[in-house]
Amino acid sequence: MSDVAVEDAVSAYLRRKAVGDPDERGAGTYASNAESILRRWTAWLESEHGTTSLFDLDVEHLRSYAATLADRVDRGEYAASTAHTYFAVVRAFLSWCVRGGILESNPAATEAAERALPAAERSEGQFWTREQRCTLEEYVRQRALDAEDDDRRERLGRLRDYAMVAVLAHAGVRAGELFRVPADDRRSGATWDDVDFYTGTIRVLGTSQRFEEVLLPAAARTPLRRYRVVLDPPSNEWPLFPTRHAPSIAGRVRSVLAERGHDDDEIEALLDGTTASQLARERSIPPPAITTEGARSILKRLCADADVDVDGGYLKPGGARRALGERSRRRAATSPGTALRESYLERSIVVAEDVPGAGTD
Repeated sequence: MSDVAVEDAVSAYLRRKAVGDPDERGAGTYASNAESILRRWTAWLESEHGTTSLFDLDVEHLRSYAATLADRVDRGEYAASTAHTYFAVVRAFLSWCVRGGILESNPAATEAAERALPAAERSEGQFWTREQRCTLEEYVRQRALDAEDDDRRERLGRLRDYAMVAVLAHAGVRAGELFRVPADDRRSGATWDDVDFYTGTIRVLGTSQRFEEVLLPAAARTPLRRYRVVLDPPSNEWPLFPTRHAPSIAGRVRSVLAERGHDDDEIEALLDGTTASQLARERSIPPPAITTEGARSILKRLCADADVDVDGGYLKPGGARRALGERSRRRAATSPGTALRESYLERSIVVAEDVPGAGTD
């Protein structure tokens, strides 16, 4: 048999799944969900191992992929469940290759490869207790109220922290839906265009790889609205939570100005006598959003400053989502009239194994 490129095999697999096998329900939906995972895996194989041929794949490649996913879980970019979902999609593709006679065996369906995956976790894991949530919320709320009006940067930072904690605590969004995931170019962070204060919703890229509307309760909307007034974004394309990392902002500004036709000398002239942040505002160049890891660092600092008693160090974004799901279930059990609204919120606590996608915790 002549050589088969991984990219070509993936395309054939997705076409077959999009049509749907006669004995499989929802195959077209699966293909849509799996495409971004397989495309990124294909790019990873080439960039990390220089591998483009399906016949060159071996167990070590898949063990390395599993280890890479585990490393991203350790860095807080993915939930363990998401890592397992990614690996399962790749394993299913390779099984299809075996059934079609393209490969003799599946290198992903081996103990050596799967052993490198992070420990699986479903509904288990940290969740914010009521006492922890209230302590942290009261701290960031009071801290925002005490900010001096004449120190805009300090006030903005405190309002950002308050809004971030409130959205995580009450909207049930995943970290990867709100902040930037460096390893996933589709997850660049929520923007103000995604927020609708009139309907009280925020649009996020869910685990299904489709955009979804999530409720923003008043407890999340009010701090977010106050924060927006002070942030005063030049456009709705501005991220909700932009990074303050000066080199990242400067890199984005230079890149966008170059795309707009400015040469290096013109860019340097524009930056002369001003900061990249100021130029970004003047030229309406949205800076990068903070990353999921950056958001965790902020929560870690806030928990330490607020003396929040946490077994394991600090409150993590995924813990807020799990706690919200538990509160939702309890309210629905005691107040049947709220069941419809609570079921809408439940999409925020579905673990990634349930839908092959790219949600992050």
